[in-house]
Amino acid sequence: MPTSPQDVHAIRPDASVQAVQVLRRFRVVFNAVRSHFQQVEKEVGLGSAQIWALSVVQSRPDIGISELAAVMDIHQSTASNLVKTLLKRELIMAGKAPEDRRNVWLKILPAGVEVLGKVPGPFEGVLPSALLMLPVETLSRLDEDLQALTQVLKADERASGIPLAEL
Repeated sequence: MPTSPQDVHAIRPDASVQAVQVLRRFRVVFNAVRSHFQQVEKEVGLGSAQIWALSVVQSRPDIGISELAAVMDIHQSTASNLVKTLLKRELIMAGKAPEDRRNVWLKILPAGVEVLGKVPGPFEGVLPSALLMLPVETLSRLDEDLQALTQVLKADERASGIPLAEL
């Protein structure tokens, strides 16, 4: 198996043309995601991950931080940091569950509803929304192919729990 880009060019010259085309497609995707993040932040003053968390709190009154993390598929500490920002901006409120004071529930405040009313595009971001529109077969192929790419990159799988807007 080739161990460097130079080896790939020598063994598979056709791969370089395809690799360039795939790289261009990644650039288009990343640019679309970045542009959306910038537009949201400019218009609303919050990052996309905060907007998504706020929308989840709105759609699931009394949600806890653990459940918020699960819904967003992020680490609980990341969800806690998002909640701290939303609490500080007085967009949500938190309270303790009477039956178990360790559990915190979250509710959106009127200011949070107002912010969500200004958000352009899907609350969860353009990439998660676009992925949901793809056929299951396409998602399966994409998942397998991206897994192969992350293996070649020797990428840290722990990054999978960090929202794109936080990277």
